[in-house]
Formats: sequence, structure tokens, C-alpha cells
Amino acid sequence: MPVPYHPPVKRSVEIAGHKTSISLEPLFWDLLRAAAEEEGVPLNALVARIDVERIAVATPPGLAGAIRLWLVERLAG
Repeated sequence: MPVPYHPPVKRSVEIAGHKTSISLEPLFWDLLRAAAEEEGVPLNALVARIDVERIAVATPPGLAGAIRLWLVERLAG
């Protein structure tokens, strides 16, 4: 089993017509890709949906943190 500890990897995604960079550990990128596939949506669309949800809360976390939290909640659910 590969060691899950790896520094974040920065990737560019497009949200609402503009590009932004997100840094996530490879494990989270893999989980995010799998979630997008399972939901039948492009990765950018899933990130955009998470972004909308995060902005709607009283004290929104950063986008990378919101993605990590969304993935953990999905796995725990």
C-alpha cells in the first residue's frame, strides 16, 4: 500500500468561467476525480458546486479546505 503522505499538488480548474489554482494532496485529487466520475459530472463542475456551497455558509473556508471537508463528509456519510 502506498504511503498517503505527500505534499499538495497545485492544479488549475475553471469555475464560473475563470481559472483558479487549487493545491490538494494526491489522495484528495484521486478522491475528487472518483466522486466526479460517480456523479457523472466533469471535475470542474463538481468543484464549482462545492464552491457555491462553501460560499453560502456564514464563515466560508478556503476552497481547498472546503473540497477536503466535502470529500470527508461524503466518505463518512
